Amino acid sequence: MSAGDLTRRTLLGGGAALMATPVLAKARDPQVARFTGLREDGVLAFKGIRYGRAARFERAVAEPWNAARTKAQAFAPIAPQRGNPDMAQAEDCLFLNVWTPDANPTAGRAVMVYFHGGAYANGTVTDPLTHGGKLAAQGDVVVITVNHRLNALGYAWLKPFGSRYADSGNLGQLDLILALEWVRAHIAEFGGDPARVMVFGQSGGGAKIATLMTMPAAKGLFHSAATMSGQQVVASGPGNAWKRTQALMAALKLQPDDVEMLRTMPVQQLIDGLAATDPVIGGGLYMGPVLDMTNLPRHPFWPDAAPQSLHIPMILGNTREETRAFIDPRGAKLQGLNWDNLAARIAPEVKIDLDVDWVVAQYRAQYPQWTPQQVFYSATTAGRSWPGQVIEADERAKAGASATWIYQLDRPSPIDPLRGAAHTDDIPYVFGTLDAPGSMSGTNVQARMTRDLMMRAFTGLAKTGKPGLADWTPYTLPDRATLVVGDGTVETVNDPRQWERALWATAPYIQPGS
Repeated sequence: MSAGDLTRRTLLGGGAALMATPVLAKARDPQVARFTGLREDGVLAFKGIRYGRAARFERAVAEPWNAARTKAQAFAPIAPQRGNPDMAQAEDCLFLNVWTPDANPTAGRAVMVYFHGGAYANGTVTDPLTHGGKLAAQGDVVVITVNHRLNALGYAWLKPFGSRYADSGNLGQLDLILALEWVRAHIAEFGGDPARVMVFGQSGGGAKIATLMTMPAAKGLFHSAATMSGQQVVASGPGNAWKRTQALMAALKLQPDDVEMLRTMPVQQLIDGLAATDPVIGGGLYMGPVLDMTNLPRHPFWPDAAPQSLHIPMILGNTREETRAFIDPRGAKLQGLNWDNLAARIAPEVKIDLDVDWVVAQYRAQYPQWTPQQVFYSATTAGRSWPGQVIEADERAKAGASATWIYQLDRPSPIDPLRGAAHTDDIPYVFGTLDAPGSMSGTNVQARMTRDLMMRAFTGLAKTGKPGLADWTPYTLPDRATLVVGDGTVETVNDPRQWERALWATAPYIQPGS
């Protein structure tokens, strides 16, 4: 398809509804049920709405809808974590935020529910990049963002300690399910359609969605999905999860059976224990969804795509050079990089067990003009951050899930010439937060065109079950049609990184945490 033609169709053919900002007639603070919100970005915002309460290591319970009247005008504290030390954190963290063009219960707008990244350990939706006002206004949708329990509080595997902890290992996922149940029950009062709920998430948020797609309790709670640089092919097995719990307890200097102290100690002390070394994969202690055979009865995409969700329309995306975001081009790992040490630098960064000297030789033969740095970032992205998406897309295609669309963000950051198109760089295009702190998109005309294209694609999926770009070809085998997102342009390309995909498929992908 012609990128220029598609761009013009996007901006002219359907742009009126997309760009419209509703006129708000009243100046007073908006009210929905017992919640008093505020006006923000031309829409109504309701922040810090409690959707549940939970005791430590126990399943959350829903917050009664008819509780006391409350102001919903500020974000609530985020989940306790080692990250984001400058933000208020609290163990009582089950809150969500709503942005809506208007709160007419008959409006029936499509609903977009966002789950944040942070690899199950860190992160928050209070990040300015994921504020939902601009997406709600420009996309004419209701936007919801959700905080939930993370790390050991949401995913520690404690079932060996007894039936009281039967849901441990997946409590963070069950929090998200509780939030989606809140959406189904109450979003109509905010102008949303509970029959058109799309979940979307970046990085760990996408992995959470992939996991929800095989959890029985999530069935029917969402009707379309989009993952952005986030996949979950397999969950953690209970054996590895138990090793991690034991490592945490050892770091906290607890006796191996002292779950009561783990349950009652100050939360900051527990969080400090997460600095322990992971006994399975090294690095920081990983805690994520566990194959418990009840809440999570199978792996999300192994040995195939979960049949439960094959009917759900889905967008999967990645960025062209994911690892430039978390392996700093100016940092120590890249200092003195040359052909002699390149293989040794790549080896600890990939999740596919291949002879790295052989890998480097293959890249040099295929791309003789590339520098060691180009090979480093291409290989670490293709051997670490991208394979999960390929597996998920291929498994959906094999199972006949025809409503699957794949994108690849190629637009390099105009803010930092060494960044390229890196992990997280698609977030401001989808949310419209080009000028938010932390955005690497810039605000020039190409950035705005890219925003309009990606926002139209995502809101289209929420509204109709198909991306809002008519010429985006669904993903099938063997073509592997992929929407390559450039500098204000898009183009469908079949299997755009075919050589790298095939190279890294030589050996199995190892899901981080499994």
